Amino acid sequence: MLPESSLVLGLSFEVKTETGSTATAQQGHELLLFEALREGLEEEMERDPTVCVIGEDVGHYGGSYKVTKGMAEKFGDLRLLDTPIAENSFTGMAIGAAMTGLRPIVEGMNMGFLLLAFNQIANNCGMLHYTSGGQFTIPIVIRGPGGVGKQLGAEHSQRLESYFQSVPGLQMVACSTPYNAKGLMKAAIRSENPVILFEHVLLYNLKERIPDEEYVLCLEEAELVRPGQDITILTYSRMRHHVLQAVKTLVSKGYDPEVIDIRSLKPFDLFAIGNSVKKTHKVLIVEECMRTGGIGASLRAAIMENFFDELDAPIGCLSSQDVPTPYAGPLEDLTVVQPPQIVFAVEQLCKH
Repeated sequence: MLPESSLVLGLSFEVKTETGSTATAQQGHELLLFEALREGLEEEMERDPTVCVIGEDVGHYGGSYKVTKGMAEKFGDLRLLDTPIAENSFTGMAIGAAMTGLRPIVEGMNMGFLLLAFNQIANNCGMLHYTSGGQFTIPIVIRGPGGVGKQLGAEHSQRLESYFQSVPGLQMVACSTPYNAKGLMKAAIRSENPVILFEHVLLYNLKERIPDEEYVLCLEEAELVRPGQDITILTYSRMRHHVLQAVKTLVSKGYDPEVIDIRSLKPFDLFAIGNSVKKTHKVLIVEECMRTGGIGASLRAAIMENFFDELDAPIGCLSSQDVPTPYAGPLEDLTVVQPPQIVFAVEQLCKH
């Protein structure tokens, strides 16, 4: 299991230069993931006066996980707008603000609560650009904590990626490290499309050194975490770290897995995924989303449709169990994929 304490992911990072070449930098500053989100948000609010934040306790309280801490004092109460507990109302208000030229960020105190705003997200946010004949753009970011926490109970441990994946007009990304959290936050704010940014409640205290220089990531690109030859492991969010724990065991056993953090949940980066499948010819998907109708099911279908002839074995998929998340800790762990399961699945697939 990923510990709740801070985890240093690495001391070096890659910086894309203006010419597109990659340079390795040793300087930078360490941030926890929630601080990296705040830094990206703050930089964009300083750069663009139309950027604002709407949600419960986002102002002087600083947000439920302190992503907006200290920002109300800096930017004022109108740009950090505290709202009543009424997700459908303030999400609809943010969509209207986006139609009139602002760039609002909606913070859901928990992603499960945004089900109360599903009508606004699906019927308004995702469709108004189309139904208005292109007269309106909806540059809105919807973000907040989700995923299975440490005994937070079923209603606070929702995995809602697949709920929103089927809505036309939305983009979806999931951050997994401080580096990509900041880069994806900045990219999402600058996008003219509505973007849902999924954050995991257990990753907020993850620590990493990130560049001092400004950077913005692409919303539609996967990240090659570890190159390898034997099998492609596709994952995202918290499961990236479970996969990397499993990889240590696999390498000690002589396996050479390739690990890709898909990051973009809609659309999938089929270029990067396809290149990896053509190299390894075996695929394992590891997700925290539900097995029935989850991200893994959609990803498996996309790979089968586009790269079937490249596969030497059936596509493996490890997902959470289709049950409400139990409150009891041991039972909660049983519903989520653990590193030993990943090791076993890779061993079985590599026998083909």
